[in-house]
Amino acid sequence: MSRYEITTYHNNRDSMKILLLTTLIGLAPLVSAAEKDWIKLYNGQDLTGWQTTGNWLPQKDGSLLIQPRPGEKGWQRYGAYLWSKKKYKDFVLHVEYKYPPGGNSGVFFRVGDLKNPVQSGIEAQILDSTKKKGKMGPHDHGGIIRTVGASKNMSKNPGEWNQMIVTCKSHHLLVELNGEKIVDIQLDKTPMKDR
Repeated sequence: MSRYEITTYHNNRDSMKILLLTTLIGLAPLVSAAEKDWIKLYNGQDLTGWQTTGNWLPQKDGSLLIQPRPGEKGWQRYGAYLWSKKKYKDFVLHVEYKYPPGGNSGVFFRVGDLKNPVQSGIEAQILDSTKKKGKMGPHDHGGIIRTVGASKNMSKNPGEWNQMIVTCKSHHLLVELNGEKIVDIQLDKTPMKDR
């Protein structure tokens, strides 16, 4: 299976007020399972290969920063999605990110309608769940929205690096967060079976 990597994070604490990362991955053929090299999806310089309606700004250190536009405050649906121009069906996606206190975002994939990713895709939640006690739900960090919560809370504190690896092969979905497997499901047995 091919491996894809996007190292995308927010590094300016003064502007860490909104969504950190929203990535949309669509559909395409599976590349050779023997391939072990990662394919960089973000070149660290500009948004070549990406589409967005958001205010995503490449930084000198190779990261991406999303800034609120005039009138945007706190957590709102800005339509600030960032999605790959290429489509992928089966994939391994490695994402590194930081979030501010209360940060809320997600990694979207297998999106059927880019104008309505929330209803037509699958979302692995990115959320500041560091203070969450007890069972994790589908809307907590690492959970699959409307489907299943993470098996444990592996969230790092706001301002620290998180590493998420999403593996999607046919109907099998695996999510690892900060080195721990937290989701391992068959999508055809969930509300996401048609995606």
